[in-house]
Amino acid sequence: MIDWNRVLELCEEVGAEDFDEVVDLFLDEVQEVISRLQDHPDPTQLEADFHFLKGSALNLGFDAFAALCEAGESKASAGNDAGGDLPNVLTCYASSREVFLKDLPQKLAPPAA
Repeated sequence: MIDWNRVLELCEEVGAEDFDEVVDLFLDEVQEVISRLQDHPDPTQLEADFHFLKGSALNLGFDAFAALCEAGESKASAGNDAGGDLPNVLTCYASSREVFLKDLPQKLAPPAA
C-alpha cells in the first residue's frame, strides 16, 4: 500500500526539517481534490483530477492509490466512464492515509542501537 522506501527517499531529498511541511502540503492538496470528488465530481475534470492525484501519490509513496488513479485517468482519457472508479479510489486513499499517518513515526525513527 505504501512504498516506505520512497517515503524515506523523499525525506532525504527535502531534508528532515522540511519533510513534515511537504507531507502536510501533500495531504492538504490531495484532500481538497478528494473532497471535491466526494461532494461534486465533475466528469469533465476526472482525467485531470486522477492525473493530479496519481502524481501526488507517487511522490509520497502511496502506491496502491496511485495505481487506482492511473487506471481512472486512463479510462477517462479514453473517453470511458471513470466515475465508477471513484468509490475504490476514495476508499483506498482513506486507508492509505490512515496507514501512512499511523506508521510514519516508526518508519522515520532512527534504528535502535
